[in-house]
Amino acid sequence: MERNSGYFLVWRKIWKSPVFKNLKQCAIWIYMISQATHKDKTLNFLDNKIFVKKAELIFPLRKNAEIWGITYSEMRTFIKRLKNRKMINVRIHHLLPSQNHPSRKVSIIECLNYDKYQYLEDVQPPEHQLSPYTNTLYKLNNNISIGSSKDVNNGYKSVGEWGQYTILEKDGKKYKKHRWKNEPITDYNESNT
Repeated sequence: MERNSGYFLVWRKIWKSPVFKNLKQCAIWIYMISQATHKDKTLNFLDNKIFVKKAELIFPLRKNAEIWGITYSEMRTFIKRLKNRKMINVRIHHLLPSQNHPSRKVSIIECLNYDKYQYLEDVQPPEHQLSPYTNTLYKLNNNISIGSSKDVNNGYKSVGEWGQYTILEKDGKKYKKHRWKNEPITDYNESNT
């Protein structure tokens, strides 16, 4: 049950990405992200114990090609394209002989930039992704009072919000900082509001 719990982010523009030649390839990528482990662990695969690191998944190419209704050649080409685009790394794990798996090796896919799609379990997701009820509880639990100025880092004071940004003030000048992305602080232009 633990494997299927939790969530991950998928950007809407993924469906029009030039990386994917069709929606099926896009769906395979989303499947990879959803099946990648969120922490290091040992998994059982055909009576073999395989250690996978965070962001990795066991991905037998032939079996997945069959499941997704594409040829093995198409699957290999797709995996190679993802690798060339630096979206994944591939390593091979050698298996003990088994009647269920004709090949004695299996691909382990590592989803690069995995953390872009995940939130850590002990970190609260951004407020705009919570329900109004949860959002209210979150604010109460963290002693956030709406409309007040509070010190942030290096003398910046939080003076408001604008969409996904927190509006900061320092020395009479306003700046904006993305609420959950690790982006640099930029100037806030009030004419855009």
